This record gives sequence, C-alpha cells and structure tokens, in this order.
Amino acid sequence: MRRRILVAALMSALAFAAHAQEVPQPLDVPYAPGMMKVEVDATNLSQRIFRIKQTIPVQAGPLTLLFPRWVPGGHSPRNGLDDIAGLTFKANGRKLDWKRDTLEVGAFHLVVPDGVTEITAEFDLLTATGPGQGRVVMTPNMLNLQFISAALYPAGHYMRQIMVDPRVTYPAGWTAFTALHEDGRSGDTIDYENVPYDIFVDSPVYAGRHAKNIDLTPAGSKVQVKLGVVADAPKYLEAKPEQVAIHRKMVDQAMKLFGAQHYDHYQFLFSLSDQMGGNGLEHQRSSENGVGTDYFTGWKEKQGFTDLLAHEFVHSWNGKYRRGKDLWVPNLNTPMQDSLLWVYEGQTQYWGNVLAARSGMRPLPASIDALALVAATYAENRPGLSWRGIQDTTNDPIVVGRGARAYLNYQMSEDYYRGGQMIWLEADALIRAGSNGKRSLDDFARAFFGVNDGEWKVQDLYTFEDVVATLNGVHPHDWSTFLRDRLDGRTGLTGGIEAGGWKLVYKDEPNAYAKGAGSRGGADFTYSIGLTIGKDGSIGDVRWDGPAFNAGIGSGTQVIAVNGTAYDGDVLEEAIKAAKTGKAPIELLVKEFDRYRTVKIDYHGGLRHPHLERIKDKPDYLTPILSARK
Repeated sequence: MRRRILVAALMSALAFAAHAQEVPQPLDVPYAPGMMKVEVDATNLSQRIFRIKQTIPVQAGPLTLLFPRWVPGGHSPRNGLDDIAGLTFKANGRKLDWKRDTLEVGAFHLVVPDGVTEITAEFDLLTATGPGQGRVVMTPNMLNLQFISAALYPAGHYMRQIMVDPRVTYPAGWTAFTALHEDGRSGDTIDYENVPYDIFVDSPVYAGRHAKNIDLTPAGSKVQVKLGVVADAPKYLEAKPEQVAIHRKMVDQAMKLFGAQHYDHYQFLFSLSDQMGGNGLEHQRSSENGVGTDYFTGWKEKQGFTDLLAHEFVHSWNGKYRRGKDLWVPNLNTPMQDSLLWVYEGQTQYWGNVLAARSGMRPLPASIDALALVAATYAENRPGLSWRGIQDTTNDPIVVGRGARAYLNYQMSEDYYRGGQMIWLEADALIRAGSNGKRSLDDFARAFFGVNDGEWKVQDLYTFEDVVATLNGVHPHDWSTFLRDRLDGRTGLTGGIEAGGWKLVYKDEPNAYAKGAGSRGGADFTYSIGLTIGKDGSIGDVRWDGPAFNAGIGSGTQVIAVNGTAYDGDVLEEAIKAAKTGKAPIELLVKEFDRYRTVKIDYHGGLRHPHLERIKDKPDYLTPILSARK
C-alpha cells in the first residue's frame, strides 16, 4: 500500500512539473467555470498595502493563472510583478502547491484537486512607500487603485471572455471615482458592476478624503462627462466658475472634432497632490491624471492649464476605441507591438494641444509659444535624427521605458509623441492649403475616429494602409510617401510651421510660455551654448556636437564658477551675452566627481530662445487650426 501511495505521489509530481512548463495560449472562448470575485481592501494607508482576495471558479486538473505584465497605454511590460507578495492558493481551506513558469514569470501553475469547484487566491500588493521605489499611489488623503495590478486571471482565454465581480473596501468617509458603475454598498465596501476582465483592468480608481466631482457635460449632451478631483487638502479643490467653463468647453470641442462618443459615460480621475505621484494614463471611459496641488489655485490666465486632460481624453477615441492592429492583444501577457504609436500617441499629442487651444485651456498666444518649443526641438535639438527615425522610437517603451538618458537629444526617447505632432501639423497645413481651407485634419479625425457613435466595447483596429486611405479620402495626395519620408528620417519634421504661415526665429529672451513654465530655478541654454542646467549648477542634457559638448562638457557635470564668479543662472546668462561682442571664450570651472577643471567654450552667438513669427503675404493656417470650432 505504501509503495502504491509513493508511486502515485511521484506520478502527480511529475505531471505537475511537466505541465508547469506550458502556458495555455489564449482562445476566444468563455471561461466556462464561471465568474471571478475580486475583493480589494484599500484601508492600509500607513503601510501603503492593498490586500487582495480572489475567488476563482475552477475545474479539476491543471490551471495556470496570470499576473498582467503588458500595460495598455504604457505600451510595455511594465506592470509591477515584484510588487506582489504573500501569494497563496487554497481549496476547501487547504493550501495548494504552485510553481512559477520560468519563461513567462507572470504565470503561476497549479493543479486543482478532484471535487474542487473554486479556489481562493490571496496576495498583498506592496506599493511604493517613497518615490525612489516607483510612483507613490497611497497617501493619508488619497489613493490610486489600478485593477491591472490587483487580480490574476486564468490563462487560455481572451480577457473579454472572463467575467469579474469587483468589490473594494475604502477608508471610512472617502469618496471613490471610477468608470465602473456601482451595484451596491455595504458600509465602506462598494460592489461594482460585473464586467469582462478587459473592462475591469481598464477601469482604475481614484479615491480620497477630500474630493469633488465636477460636471463637464456640455449643454445638449445626454452622455455625462465628469471630473473627479481628489486633493491633499480641501482648499485645492476650489475651482472658479470660469475655470470649470474652460474644461467643459474642452469636452465640447472634442465632441465637435470627432462627432461621436465611444463611452456610455466618461470619468476623469484627477489628483492634485504633492504626495501621490503624478501620472497620465488613458482608458476607454476614464483617464488617470495627476498634477501638483496648485492646478486651480495657482492658475495664470495668460499661461493657461496643462494639456494633460485634453491629451488623455482624446485617447478615448485614438488608442482605446481605435488602435493600431499590432497593439491589440487577446490578453495582457501577450507581447504588444508599437509600430503605429506615431498615430496612437503622435496624433493624440497633436489633438491634445489643439483642444487645449480651442477651449482656452491654453490661450492662443501661449499655444503658439508652446509650439515654438517643439519646433525648435526638431529643428536643432535632435541630433539623434541623424542615426534613427521617428519610426524607430516607437520601440522605446519596450527597449528602455522612460528612464533618464545621458544624452537625451542624441539617444532620443519616445519622440513619436512630439515628432508625431509635427508630422500631423504639416499634414493638416497641407490639406488646408490644397483644399483652399475647405478641408482639414479635422475631417480625418471625424472619418477615422468618429464612427459608430455610442459604441465603446468593440476594438476597431487599423493599419498604416487604413491611415493612408482615410487621408486620401479627405484630400488626395501621396500620403504613403509623405508619412514614410518623415517617419524614416528622409525629410525634416518642421515643415508644418512654414506651411502653416509661420517661421521659427530665435530671440535673446524666452517666449512668454517658456518664462511661465520655468524650470524649477534652473536655466535653459539649449540653443546657445547647448545645455540645460539646474539651480545648483548641475548640468542636465548636453546637446550632442554643440558648443559645450565640443568643449568637453558632459551631462552630470556641475558648474562651480563662470569666468571666475560663483555659479548662478544669471551669471552664466550675462557671460553668454558678453561673449557675443567679445572674443574671449566663456570659462567654466566644473566639478566631475572629486575633480575640478576649467573648460573654455568658444561661443559668441549670444542668447537664443525659440519664438514663432508670421510670414508676411502667406496664408495663416496655424491660427484657424488652434481656434475653436462653432
């Protein structure tokens, strides 16, 4: 008898080990055992821990559960698998053995015993307790719960075929915002609607002690749009009526642009905090947006607001309802491909800036000034374009993410955003000029993204050829060559400025927008000696092959003195001005680790800051692009 037991145990162990090397491929079939229940305890604010319990219906035999790795909107496998701890599986109160897959490390293999119809999975989600560990998502006054990190799911099925019943317990008295509808409440626990797993992970939560939900629904619209704000203190929630009106106009201008809505309601999630980390991440019926506390209270009318909300709102159409074909995946452990991010993010960057201008979130002069900074980047401060094109930067989320770079302008980083913005500006100007102002990129937006009004659950995928065909339907042109020349680096990226009736010029004073934006006490000498520098003299990015670089200065160096005087931003600025009319080089005393040396920069071009100016006797298309639609 004992021998038979040992043999059976050995056979079971061998079967488990053999199965543990295989992760079932996703199939578009329902998860037959039934609906998962996900319960999140979000009350441990002091230690910043989410406690997760899942009840998963199962069938006897091998089972693989996956932790999502690929983040939609992040375009990369950046979900924090290392943030989960204490993972246990139980059946009928008894622990089950599990084994991690050695290839897909987000996969956990186990065997469900005969007679078991459900198991429980429990784990702790250990969030950052300081910014050095990642983005802080829990503070004494607010939290950001991202369901993508809060639930495993069974392998072998498309996400949309797995149903979830989510429930969250919040700190007492807090208000929570999410795109999910409520099914009921019990004390501080909210039972949310039952949804497929893909909608569940696309519906994060912002919750806070100090909160307000501001109605941004435009007049005449039957579909609600709200701005759910959480803040470090009540005083930061106070928005003036004219500020709310601007945000409502942004929503209205987006509706006029696209002509359709791809959500049954839309909930902006917005944090005003110096404690919780800032972010910007799109979802179908919501978006996560985090900025500093003074968004409303420190508002400067001439400077305007950031375009963050406009950008993430546009993603409901571009990136969520419609997205590049190679970006769609059946589950979040299948690798994504990012080749069309110059549409997904590039055109969203374009429309985000345009909607900010059309709504008044960023007044017209400030919008033009902001565009000058982007144009100057691609006119003079992207030497990396000599060896890689915008198309290649679409791989950056997977290759390296958004970590710091030693020489950003030469290495480049996700330039499909602003580089893509410049491509779409030129396309818009070309259409307007070719049609005598009768057509524009607005027509492309309506034809490409503004289809099937009211539909939001169906993914509508597109290819490069689809983009070209729609552009040709708006205005006939060789769009394939136009796009490939700019994406692959055969043509410059600033043609839209002149085509729009403006030109890039440099002056010895920053434009008004750049002055208002500031650099936290630092200074920007990118277009003169070729570097940015912090308040303490620490050098940031050094322009590759620029005057400072050619003098031997690298990023990370600290400037101690300028021409024999202790470093200060004003001292360096005066030295650059003086060198314009003199022959002597600018002399910097720099510190590199524990060594000091003197560097001489032989530059005499004076201060140079980007501005845009109108070209006389040439049609102005930029102003109508940035002007509100009636």
